[in-house]
Amino acid sequence: MKKLKQQHSATSGLELATSCAKIASDAKAEELIVLDVEGISSFADYFVIMSGRSTRHVQGIAESIENALCTKRIKPSHTEGLQEGMWVLLDFDDVVVHIFYYDHRSFYNLEGLWHDAKKVALPEE
Repeated sequence: MKKLKQQHSATSGLELATSCAKIASDAKAEELIVLDVEGISSFADYFVIMSGRSTRHVQGIAESIENALCTKRIKPSHTEGLQEGMWVLLDFDDVVVHIFYYDHRSFYNLEGLWHDAKKVALPEE
């Protein structure tokens, strides 16, 4: 496994989550939020949750995030749902990115399931 580039080796979970959010925003993701689940989740510190307008849009957002982070030698340890494009999960260990087709997001209601999590304020562009 490749190591992170020197300048990205100290990237915190929060920095990675906000980077994913910025990339997703540039790819026109909708209803973008970052939840701080540190202390209430045993498998991640941050969730980045967003919606796409179509299955192809969902796939495109996921590919944008993967490609942009790949240049920093940051790769997900696990990816699910990319073929179908209804709910794509990118697991970066401390950060889990959820990209939903807009109809599926309300059905799964991750924000409701993790209602105790604090929302992270994203920088304004």
